Amino acid sequence: MIKKYEAKIIEIGEEVEIFSEENMMVIFDDSVPIELRTFGVIHEKVHLLGEIESGDVLEIAGEPYDILFVGSKVNDTINEIGHCTISFNGETSADLPGTMCVEKKALPELAVGAKIQIYKA
Repeated sequence: MIKKYEAKIIEIGEEVEIFSEENMMVIFDDSVPIELRTFGVIHEKVHLLGEIESGDVLEIAGEPYDILFVGSKVNDTINEIGHCTISFNGETSADLPGTMCVEKKALPELAVGAKIQIYKA
């Protein structure tokens, strides 16, 4: 297992459920402006250790998800502001370049202190 990213969740916006109803989650690091925090899962600022690719694994709060698609801007935005939109839809493409698609299964139970990890299996 090669770790590419690991950050601890430090805040869960009060509007995160709006996105979870659409099987989506938006993540940002703690440098994000206050107006974006309400709908985001906020984590500590860290940098990518390797480029995220299809076939990698996203793990949130101990729940693993196979990464099926990585939009063209995902690696840049994660490295800059810890941001991407995660779609739990099982698709292999997305319209927005900042979207990562993972296998279709229930979203993880979020908690402050839980980890967001990305690794090559």
